[in-house]
Amino acid sequence: MSTASVPLPNWINYGLIPILNLIVAFLISGFVVWLIGESPLDALSLLIEGALGNGEFIGFTLFYATSFIFTGLSVAVAIHAGLFNIGSEGQAYMGGLGCALVALSLDNYVPWYVTMPVAVVGAALFGAVAAFIPAWLQAKRGSHIVITTIMFNYIIASLMNYLLVHVLIVPGKMAPETRTFLEGGQLPKLTWLMEIFGTKLGAAPLNVSFIIALVMCYVVWLLIWRTKLGFEMRTLGVSPTAASYAGIPYVRIVMIAMMLSGALAGMMALNPVMGASARLQVGFVGGAGFVGIAVSLMGRNHPLGIILAAFLFGILYQGGDWISFEMPNITREMILVIQGLVILFAGALEYMFRPAMVRLYQQFKRG
Repeated sequence: MSTASVPLPNWINYGLIPILNLIVAFLISGFVVWLIGESPLDALSLLIEGALGNGEFIGFTLFYATSFIFTGLSVAVAIHAGLFNIGSEGQAYMGGLGCALVALSLDNYVPWYVTMPVAVVGAALFGAVAAFIPAWLQAKRGSHIVITTIMFNYIIASLMNYLLVHVLIVPGKMAPETRTFLEGGQLPKLTWLMEIFGTKLGAAPLNVSFIIALVMCYVVWLLIWRTKLGFEMRTLGVSPTAASYAGIPYVRIVMIAMMLSGALAGMMALNPVMGASARLQVGFVGGAGFVGIAVSLMGRNHPLGIILAAFLFGILYQGGDWISFEMPNITREMILVIQGLVILFAGALEYMFRPAMVRLYQQFKRG
């Protein structure tokens, strides 16, 4: 029997194996740091200090984690339906256009708490629209969802560049960006949250979208595990043949799952566009859509696991910046290598230790 089909307890599948992957990734990263003449222990200490050393650093870590939660949920929803959405990057870009148009239209007339729900809908709607054509091509024409979503990342990026350079740019300015939103179009910072824990947020751009991300984790959990639609999606993801035999409509489920995935990716834009910069800029997604793939895989496509994995990657991003500042020999490119190793072991090699775990578990049960 293949080890892939041998059931293991959840504490091994969702706890021990991801931890082992993470430990190996950090050990190899430590070896790389040692090769360039720096102390791995000092680098690890700086990583933790830079990510969690004070309220401002924690704020930056949670800011990055917020974006990764949205894109991780986006990837997870599609995976549960047997679809691998590589287009969260482009869908988040389109979501930025949606929430920016709402903010530009309403910021002069209503307070932020009125603009926010409309912007959430706008970002989700534009993200869903970005996922519609790849979903339709998969459902109706059999085009591979991985290929179409990758290609749409480039199409959407080109479209956004055109709009920011020729349509939405502030007249007389060289920077391809919209005007700065007024207060009614900005998401407030979570200063009060840090104050509850007796610390200060400082310059960190942690904002209300963090709470929205946590709410969406709960919504996704309800959808996938507590609704008929979620059951149909999971059935299709596990066995398309069984889903067809049960009368589950393939086209409808693919379309709904992909558009929900795109909507979640689009909502990621709330964090940098309305929360951090208060304007729509070129390249604001910053690779968060691709990081979401690793976050979803490391979190085993479960909202709770995605929160933990997103927090880990937030630590890597914020702590990595601090390492490159304090240890000049460790450049930003070296930090990307460390992040890449975590992605490698959490993604492509996520089941590397599973055969050994199966053998050990079977021996333990027999003993």
